Amino acid sequence: MVQQVTPKPGVQRIAPYVGGAAPEKGQEGVVKLSSNENPFGPSEAAKTAYRHAGRDLHRYPDTSHRALREAIAEVHGIDAGRIVCGAGSGEMLALVCQAFAGQGDEVLLTEHGFAMYPIYANAAGAKPIVVPERERTVDVDAILARAGKRTKLVFVANPANPTGTMIGGNEIGRLAAGLPKGCLLVLDGAYAEYAEGYDGGAALVERSENVVMTRTFSKIHGLGGLRVGWMYGPARVVDAVNRIRGPFNLSDVQQAVAEAAIRDAAHAVRSREENARLRAWMAEALAELGLPSDTSTANFVLVRFPSEGAARACLAFLKEEGILVRHVANYGLPHALRITVGDEASCRRVVHEIGRFQEAQAA
Repeated sequence: MVQQVTPKPGVQRIAPYVGGAAPEKGQEGVVKLSSNENPFGPSEAAKTAYRHAGRDLHRYPDTSHRALREAIAEVHGIDAGRIVCGAGSGEMLALVCQAFAGQGDEVLLTEHGFAMYPIYANAAGAKPIVVPERERTVDVDAILARAGKRTKLVFVANPANPTGTMIGGNEIGRLAAGLPKGCLLVLDGAYAEYAEGYDGGAALVERSENVVMTRTFSKIHGLGGLRVGWMYGPARVVDAVNRIRGPFNLSDVQQAVAEAAIRDAAHAVRSREENARLRAWMAEALAELGLPSDTSTANFVLVRFPSEGAARACLAFLKEEGILVRHVANYGLPHALRITVGDEASCRRVVHEIGRFQEAQAA
């Protein structure tokens, strides 16, 4: 009898990730506000780089990502030698887990943290541990109280997804200083560019040996379909990650387009300013409809309904009207919908339709 091959236990515990809803084939005129995409798309410079980047598709890409790393370092004022690039920030998070956590280790994540964190932990063989938040915001004291000798990684998204909330630099520094020896704090900065004046944790990385930060080109740079991200950390962490990183994990096309995107500061500024304006308008308009949300520092708002039933009913109502948003029951928030800040027309349309839904509910 042939013995059946089975995956290691951690893999068996993984519930596959489910992304935001997308339009079905053949659907037209659908407003997609379910995946936190930049409504303005990539910059013209990035589009031009994409058109020109396909000339040498028969050549293997630069495995060192030198030009892209140097561009990131120049824009952010950091050391290019301590940057690692990969297929979205997700690959960076997964590689950090693979390099620093394993059987018998614990990986801490917060109550409403990004759904991929436990997947990365389980895939590495470690045990994900959920720490409570306080009013949908990361609770530093709760993390420090739970961290112990088995804790190898702590994942904190700042700003957080799907809540949009954020903790300040002093709190992040206090968390890093209070963690057990041998534990890494991983700051997921996928939405960092939307928080005015926030460096994503770069200054803390500079003065610490136990902090790593990740960033993505998928959000403010509008390159979600291209899959590019990066990590900045202590030299020993960078060395470990580079030892297990695939040598050709980014194509030359990805590298060239991402380099053009990060150098186009005007596009990022415009995207951030328009997002801030429309985010504030949308949150206030929804509050006037009796639907509160926490102050968001990202490119979405998390709208709270009186019940899970009301949230699901609104989700279905919007879908019928050709608007896709994200129900976040799998994040422990069954009474909430996460709504991406789109362009002005999309924001006004979704608020209008939610207003119609509220009127129908009250009738």
